[in-house]
Amino acid sequence: MAITPATRLTAAGFVATAVTFGPGRMGFGLFLPAFREDFALGTSTAGLIASGGFLAFLVGLLASAWMARRYSARASVVTGAVCASLGFTAVAFAVSPLLLAVGIALAGSSAGLCWAPFNDAAERVVPDAARPNALSVISTGTTFGVAAAAVLAWIVIEGALDWRGAWIGFVAAGLVLAGFAVVGLPAGRGATPAGNAVDNIVGIGLPSAISPEPSPARTRAETSLMRRAVMPLYATALCFGMTNAIFLSFAADRVVSAGGLPGLPDVAASVVIFLGYGIFGVLGLATGRIEARIGLAALFFVIFGAGAVSLVLIAIAPTSWFGVIAASGLHGMAIMMVSAVFSFWSGRLFPGRSTLGFTAALLSMAAGSVLGPTLAGVLAAVQGPAIMFVVAAVPPLATSLWFGARLTHARPRLPPATGRE
Repeated sequence: MAITPATRLTAAGFVATAVTFGPGRMGFGLFLPAFREDFALGTSTAGLIASGGFLAFLVGLLASAWMARRYSARASVVTGAVCASLGFTAVAFAVSPLLLAVGIALAGSSAGLCWAPFNDAAERVVPDAARPNALSVISTGTTFGVAAAAVLAWIVIEGALDWRGAWIGFVAAGLVLAGFAVVGLPAGRGATPAGNAVDNIVGIGLPSAISPEPSPARTRAETSLMRRAVMPLYATALCFGMTNAIFLSFAADRVVSAGGLPGLPDVAASVVIFLGYGIFGVLGLATGRIEARIGLAALFFVIFGAGAVSLVLIAIAPTSWFGVIAASGLHGMAIMMVSAVFSFWSGRLFPGRSTLGFTAALLSMAAGSVLGPTLAGVLAAVQGPAIMFVVAAVPPLATSLWFGARLTHARPRLPPATGRE
């Protein structure tokens, strides 16, 4: 059976998100106990290094939009793979906090460089009907990368492997990603939607020669980043960015400060959370099929409801194995599904410019990631972590109810592929 361009692209995207959002984005937090010991990191220094990785992610997002338009999606992803490999190498051989910070920043930038370009590439090589499932698979690569990194972190905690050995393994993964990117992504900047090309070849739909050409003014209106029809995309991305960042920033500390999980050392709490986050995130593979069956409103009702419940569970049951695993599992499922939805939703809202639209959505999510922990940290200092987590559950719960109120007997649908209001 021949391997199609769509299959190669999906495989490359899966590997890209696994490497860059697994060890590239989550590696510092997972291995922080080992870093603290070897580099004598204080809390403020660790926070600065983590912030540097996040800032590099934002820079990578902006760079990916420019590179994909100026050169190609392949150029952006290959650059991201190189940055990941260099960053992992710098961390593995770091002898000072400065070199560690440089490595974490390079690795963090790879996530921004490697994700959004797959939207434009998918428009070129994946048929319309198959695109949501392909983008779901690409997004869900994160869950496998996070789970693999968490397993390695557990092995390091148990003393069976030095943390430097784990990061050398990440270097190999970055090189593998570079190979997948070269083989799996199309060269050039073409932006012909794959579904339209396929339809024309087999005689479905109008040939381009007799299709009415939209005027430049209408094209600009339909692909504007600030038109009213795309505001719900940005609002939901901002909300989930806050929810996700609060969970990842404070869940492990909440478990440890409450007494930890029975039978485990305190440093293992984050590993348990990330393992549950990764394992249950596999459900994100079904996002495209679920959306096709129940619609956008119902899917967002479930996603944001799961995010709210995960925060409440950490608030009220931080020392319960069931509570912590359920919370991390619900949150992992929610983030993988919402990432996939943002990916194919932005593709439908911004035909031919989906990398730009998806980057805008990710920037909204990133803004929420900055705002959420800042507000939550202030509230936790005043009212305590339990109250903070309960209050933090209010925005995703309100979002879930907002979508729930829009459910009807007819299946709600995403905005049409033309992106028109």
